[in-house]
Amino acid sequence: MPYSRFEAIGAYLPSKRVTTEELVSQLKTAPGFDLEKITGVQERRFRSTEPGNVEDSFTLAMNAVEDCLSRSQYAASDLDVIISTSITRSKDGTKMYMEPSFAGAIGRAIGAREDVITFDLSNACAGMLTGTYILDRMIRSGAVRRGIVVSGEAITPIAETAVEEISEKYDLQFASLTVGDSGAAVVLDEAVDDADKIHYIELTTASEYSHLCLGMPSDKSQGVALYTDNRKMHNESRFLLWTDTQSGYLDKQGTTFADEKFDYMIHHQFGAGAVPFINAIAAREFGVPMPPDLNVIHKYGNTSTTSHFIVLHDQLSQQAIPAGAKLLMVPAASGVVAGFLSTTISSLKV
Repeated sequence: MPYSRFEAIGAYLPSKRVTTEELVSQLKTAPGFDLEKITGVQERRFRSTEPGNVEDSFTLAMNAVEDCLSRSQYAASDLDVIISTSITRSKDGTKMYMEPSFAGAIGRAIGAREDVITFDLSNACAGMLTGTYILDRMIRSGAVRRGIVVSGEAITPIAETAVEEISEKYDLQFASLTVGDSGAAVVLDEAVDDADKIHYIELTTASEYSHLCLGMPSDKSQGVALYTDNRKMHNESRFLLWTDTQSGYLDKQGTTFADEKFDYMIHHQFGAGAVPFINAIAAREFGVPMPPDLNVIHKYGNTSTTSHFIVLHDQLSQQAIPAGAKLLMVPAASGVVAGFLSTTISSLKV
């Protein structure tokens, strides 16, 4: 059975920067903690709302796809599959679309073949990794040769709602103040050697915790809101979902975490303060120190579905990942979704 690989990567970040200090200064009641210190988010990008240059989920996704294909060996007409994984689905400004699919609209906009397979999926902040999981399986089964996974997240409206509505020193909308807008896309095709290869990707959902983070219309205004119980969402029992799942997988393969020899890891960018805690739990469970973690949360915040690939794109652009490096990507999404992706990267460039 063949393996897949990351053949090309693209990203798009709006030019507007908004600092945590700016957001906190707009709150009616100051939080009872230092939001920037706890989360590590110094600033994030906000989509443009200027007349004639309005950015929405679709435009963010399109910019990322165009960036990705600009460095791919494939043209749009070569793609067999297009998978869109956005949580937010704004198009034509603020209009929210469920149908027709974003993937289909993207395919038409870039000139993909009429018989290209297109579909949308949503799996909270694990969206792009879920799209990668499905496309990896499609390539490995021989059903398709190559495809693209894309997401455009115009998610900062939840931050704008939070600024207007937070009135307590602790509020379930505080996590909304950490998000940033972005677009990301990756082309996958069949691996030709072990130097560029997705070794494995597995995801699991513990739905009994799904109520801990919910996006929905605000219960106070016309805005869209995100309600996150961080105290229950980000604790040891939730983080053990990853380590227990990966330990079980490695046991079945007859190997160990130490045997994997990861050079770097990329966590979901939901809070810089939580990563050392997660890594301490993982070091205890796996019995070895964790590899260095790559992150960009200080300058981009939590970009939801795109976060792992925004990190990857950023670090590749800085030539911070040497050829032949082995990476572990670890999601942490509402649902609650946990899992892991192992890949070696050599020819992927930005």
